[in-house]
Amino acid sequence: MGSFSLLVHLLLYWIQVEAWLKLSPQEQTVLRGEEARFTCSTSNTEWTIMTWLLNGTTVITISNEIGVLPSVNPNVTAEKMPDSKIDSWVFVLKHTERHNQGRVTCDLQGITTASGNLFVQEKGSVKVFGDKLAFKGQLVLFECHAVGWFPKPTLQWQVNNKEISQTEFNISEKSSRSLFSASSSLSVMAVQSSDVDCLASVSAMPKPLNSSIRLTVVAEVVQEDDDCTVPLAVTTSLSVLLLLLLLCICAVHWYRQRRQAKPGPQEEMRAPQMGPWRFDHSWSTSSVAEGRGGNINFGFTSEGPTEEVCNEVFLETQSHTDFTSFHKVPDVVSPSTLALHPESNDECLSEKSSKNSRMITTV
Repeated sequence: MGSFSLLVHLLLYWIQVEAWLKLSPQEQTVLRGEEARFTCSTSNTEWTIMTWLLNGTTVITISNEIGVLPSVNPNVTAEKMPDSKIDSWVFVLKHTERHNQGRVTCDLQGITTASGNLFVQEKGSVKVFGDKLAFKGQLVLFECHAVGWFPKPTLQWQVNNKEISQTEFNISEKSSRSLFSASSSLSVMAVQSSDVDCLASVSAMPKPLNSSIRLTVVAEVVQEDDDCTVPLAVTTSLSVLLLLLLLCICAVHWYRQRRQAKPGPQEEMRAPQMGPWRFDHSWSTSSVAEGRGGNINFGFTSEGPTEEVCNEVFLETQSHTDFTSFHKVPDVVSPSTLALHPESNDECLSEKSSKNSRMITTV
C-alpha cells in the first residue's frame, strides 16, 4: 500500500505541476535574422524567480516582484502579457543566428521547468540562367542553381505557373561550411512561348524564392503576326504587278509613238520599191541629194499647183493605169488618162519634173 500511495502522490504532483507551467510553442522555426518568441505561463502565483535558458545557458532572469532584471545580452528581452488571468511572460530573441538553434527552457526556480526547440534556417539565393529563343519543336534545357541554404532547399519548376512533376527533372546537392547548395536541370519542348520559373524554399519561408526567365518560340511569334502579314503581302504583290503592267503599257505606247515619228531604216530602204504611185517628195529629195553628195536647198519654194493637187492627179492617173507587173513601172502615162485633166496634168507633171531637178543643189 505504501508504494501505491507514493505513486498516486507523484501523479497528482505531476498533474499539478503541469497545470502550473506551460511553454508554447513547443517548436519554432525562423529564418536567420528574424525574431523568435516563446511564451511561459503558470497558474502558480507563489513563484519567485523565472529564468530562461538557451541551450543550457541562462540568458535572462525575471523577478515576480521586480520584473525583468538587467541582462548582459542586448539581443534578449522579456515582456509580460497584459490582461492575462495567469502569469505569462514572453521570451524574445531578436536577430536570431545559426548558433541560437537548440533548446529553449523556462525554469520556475524550486518549482518546475518547461522546454521547447528553436530551429534557425538560412535563406540563400536561386537563379535560372538566361532567356531562351528556340524554334518550335526544339528541346530546350534549363538549369537552376540554389546557393547558401540551410537546411537543404526544396527545388520546384513551373512552366506558365503550372508545377512540373519531380520525376521530370533531377536535383544534385552539395554542402559547404554547414550550408547547402542544389542544382537542377529541366528539359522543355518548345511548343509555345512560356514563362519558366525555378522555386527554392525551406520550411520557415512563407513563400518560395523565385527566379523566372522567358522561353520565346520563334514559330509562335510568326503565327501571331499572320493576321497582319498575309494581307500586307497580298497587297504588296498586287501593287507590284499593277506597277509592272503600267510600265509595260507606257513602254509600248512610247515605242509606237517613236515608230510613227521616225521611220526605221528598213522602211527607208523599201520606199524606192513602192513605185510612182507613192510619191514622197521628202524621200526623193533627200535620197537623191545623199546619193549625189549634195545638200538640200531648203530655201526653194514651189510655183504652180500645190502638192495636194498634184498628188490627187497622180492618184487618179494611177487608178486608170494597168500594170503588167508589181515591180515594172511604165515609162509613159496613158494619154486617155491625162486627157481627163489636161491642164492640171501637164502643169503637175512639168512641175514635178522641174521640182525634182531644181530642189537639189549639188556642191
